[in-house]
Amino acid sequence: MLFVSWSFAVFLPVVFALYFLGGRQGWQVTVLTLGSFVFYGWANPGLVPLLALSALVNAVASQELIAPDRSAGRRRVVLVLALLYNIGALVFFKYAALLGGMLLPEELWSRWGPWLRGIPLPVGISFFTFQGISLVVDAWHAGTRGVPGLPPPVSGREVGWHYWKVTFFKAFFPQLIAGPIVKANEFFFQIGPKRLREVDWYGAVRLLILGFFLKMVVADNLKEVTGGIRYPEFLDLPRINLIALLYAFSFEILADFGGYSIIAMGLAKLFGYELPRNFNHPYLSRSITEFWRRWHITLSSWLREYLYIPLGGNRHGALATYRNLFVVMFLGGLWHGAAWSYAVWGGAHGLLLAGERLLLKQHQQAVPTGWTLTGAARAFLTFSAVSLLWLLFKLPEFRHVLEYLGCVARNGGGPKIQPLYVIAVFAAPVVLWELWGAAESVRGRWTESRRNAVSGLLYAVMLFLILTNSGSPGEFIYFQF
Repeated sequence: MLFVSWSFAVFLPVVFALYFLGGRQGWQVTVLTLGSFVFYGWANPGLVPLLALSALVNAVASQELIAPDRSAGRRRVVLVLALLYNIGALVFFKYAALLGGMLLPEELWSRWGPWLRGIPLPVGISFFTFQGISLVVDAWHAGTRGVPGLPPPVSGREVGWHYWKVTFFKAFFPQLIAGPIVKANEFFFQIGPKRLREVDWYGAVRLLILGFFLKMVVADNLKEVTGGIRYPEFLDLPRINLIALLYAFSFEILADFGGYSIIAMGLAKLFGYELPRNFNHPYLSRSITEFWRRWHITLSSWLREYLYIPLGGNRHGALATYRNLFVVMFLGGLWHGAAWSYAVWGGAHGLLLAGERLLLKQHQQAVPTGWTLTGAARAFLTFSAVSLLWLLFKLPEFRHVLEYLGCVARNGGGPKIQPLYVIAVFAAPVVLWELWGAAESVRGRWTESRRNAVSGLLYAVMLFLILTNSGSPGEFIYFQF
């Protein structure tokens, strides 16, 4: 079910009304959990058993890992089995065809290849699998203390409630399909009875307006233009249009994915839950390192906590640190999709991160934090590098990426004005949004009445544009991951 669909416009108020109809936490968790399964299986009910099985396996594993009477050996076996299940399910549904093409002999590939390529990719599997891994790893480290809000169950009733809370954690619909990636220690302590009078309406409505504006007005209109980044359509486009399309897709992917994350945060607020922030004006970044502190923050945090640090982080010397950065980003690229273009994208970011760390260390300098001319130049170069690499998302076949870059180098001719006009109009809100973030210190000196007046005007304009200038609805870009 899409946030921008009419079915969701009916689903949300029905679930909201049922949720606050009862004040007991058991009722509310049940309503949200069952509603989340309806949300997930709306277009394809066959996906529901996969989500339910994932929830059950991780619930059983986490209960074993925090039980007070389990031996260290048994806990270790449970952890390994749970990780194998989570990673195995992800590999089977997402990477079976890629691995089969690499590893199977030609005669076996000719027989099994069509079947492997036909394995469906369940929507959101990358996100709820990472949640499951975070749960069992956090439970392993917590031991008999339990995860905050998820203590070791003792009675049979408590075991059942443990399973149900884990199912709720895995299925919670605002973040189920495309994040933010919520870690166990960020969620379970929030579970409790919620009151309608305690809903943060002001915060929720602001988030929803901004999120729907970014998705429906900015991203859905830009996608009509960035569709030109398609082979062979781009072959005859003039250089200026090809370059503009690179930046346009960069704005589109931020508006689309950032919009989803902001909508998810707003929806969670309606039900009394807080989701972590996923974007912090990433195109203001003055380095690739800073970019990954601002872009898809929950993925960056997950990779750092559950992959980079276990690999050794920066604790074993410079070469090991550079290796770990590359490996983590390479795997982070493959997390996005079963194609070598994603691996190249991740590997390129890993090399840039390692290169920045090496150069800054050699020259004993830090990235400037103020908005000087040098800082602005660094931000533009970082944004340009990030935008260039996004091409690997739009053109999964690497030869098409090389052809596109070749066209940028050799295509002449005058610009096509109409697409450039559309790009300028619908990229402008993202530019203004980023500049709004850059001016945070200035806004901090405004009086409260001035802040409220300006904020109210901006949200009114965004709501008006949602109603009058939305593009044709489409899936969120990150649904494919």
